[in-house]
Amino acid sequence: LQNPDITITDNVLHFRAQGHGAKGDNIYEFEIEFLEPVEPKPVCRMTQRQLNITVQKKESNWWERLTKQEKRPLFLAPDFDRWLDESDAEMELKEKEEEKINKMKIESRVPKDPFKHLKKGYLVMYNLVQFLGFSWIFVNMTVRLFILGKDSFYDTFHTISDMMYFCQTLALMEIMNSLIGLVRSPLIPSVVQVFGRNFVLFVILGTLEEMQSKPVVFFIFYFWSITELFRYPYYMLSCIGIEWKPLTWLRYTVWIPLYPLGGLAEAVCIVQSIPIFSETGKFSLGLPNPLNVTIQFPFVLQIYLIALFLGVFVNFRHLYKQRKQHLGPKKRKMK
Repeated sequence: LQNPDITITDNVLHFRAQGHGAKGDNIYEFEIEFLEPVEPKPVCRMTQRQLNITVQKKESNWWERLTKQEKRPLFLAPDFDRWLDESDAEMELKEKEEEKINKMKIESRVPKDPFKHLKKGYLVMYNLVQFLGFSWIFVNMTVRLFILGKDSFYDTFHTISDMMYFCQTLALMEIMNSLIGLVRSPLIPSVVQVFGRNFVLFVILGTLEEMQSKPVVFFIFYFWSITELFRYPYYMLSCIGIEWKPLTWLRYTVWIPLYPLGGLAEAVCIVQSIPIFSETGKFSLGLPNPLNVTIQFPFVLQIYLIALFLGVFVNFRHLYKQRKQHLGPKKRKMK
């Protein structure tokens, strides 16, 4: 068909189009006057094989026939695959009502959680506090970077550490939330991230003054804070049933460059700390005689480096699956 002209005026469908049939190219046209009033704007969808015209009734009721004339036009034939009479519709409506009743019965058997609103309120407040904390860190570091330039690298820890201590200590609640089933997040990725960060913050940076003035601290804190700027508000809105698509995309995309960079910065920090721990002997453990063996903490850090990259791999895989689940193509249900 070429250039189809389809209109509805005075309850009459007018069709005119040029097409190629058994007698070659011809103009095809017809009119159908409907039994009862219909909407004046038909919906048309043309494919390579056919043209579908959908006409909506003005009132949802049953017609005795399609056309006003009692005898059906010869060119009209019913499509019995899509045909629905009044008895069929009643049966379909009855099935839907039964399905709805069964669903209500199943839901009524599930005990209601009396602390549901309390849990939701707690999760909203937790994510809000964390978002505000990491926002303060990010804004503070960004402003100092613009004002002081590279000089801001060297005193990042002394300026930001108190707030970072607070946020990362509070992050231990994420493990507890997952452990008691308050959230559906898997336990292992939460443990890997929280304990990994806290090990760097409290053990490496918190105990070695020589490490606190190194530029790598700036990059560790900056990568952490940018990631959380999108993660915590996403979870906060999810708690109250709100999804903002740009935020969802950022939450499941920003981590792709930031997570490996953050892991690399942590690894650099550990490598820089090994000579200091070797020199000071801090955290090295000497076993009593007759073993007379000393467990050197730098050796523990070397083992931890391997664990760090394994942890990055585990979390990267987990986050990639989540991204695929939330941003991947939706599967269409077969009808």
